[in-house]
Amino acid sequence: MRPPGTAAYLEARRRRAADLLADGMSLAEVARYVGADVSSVKRWKRAVREGGSDALAAIPHPGRPAKLSPAEKQQLVAILRRGPLAAGFRTDLWTCRRVASVIQRRFGIVYHVDHVGRLLHGLGFTRQKPHRRARERDEQAITHWREKRWPEIKKRAAVGKLASCFSTKPASCCSR
Repeated sequence: MRPPGTAAYLEARRRRAADLLADGMSLAEVARYVGADVSSVKRWKRAVREGGSDALAAIPHPGRPAKLSPAEKQQLVAILRRGPLAAGFRTDLWTCRRVASVIQRRFGIVYHVDHVGRLLHGLGFTRQKPHRRARERDEQAITHWREKRWPEIKKRAAVGKLASCFSTKPASCCSR
């Protein structure tokens, strides 16, 4: 299992161990000092002996190459910023399925819908859900109701409030 840390950090740790071994420290002391297992320190020592200090360099793990080039990703960002209506959709809402279809139409590359979310996150986009509001919504009427009308209703309800005839105590006869 790979220890935690960036590739650069782990490489620096291996190089530090090699320097300590060159200074004459024992394998166990170096392992304790750099926080590694003795077998790892032995492996690093053998690598330096056989390949020099370059043998301790971090080996990049690139993974699968991206389907979209950096230039195509920038084009995709421009398309997304113009909006779904400009891309030919009927509503102003981007979904992963829609973005996948735009990528397929524009670049001829097929992305799985689930992967499009990761791609968008990598491009700096976040998930957002539009507010569901009626088109007929009247903000002035809502503000008036919230600030004037509701406090009046609340005051009237408090004035005419009667005491409850039900008891919530366990010993009451109603709770049996």
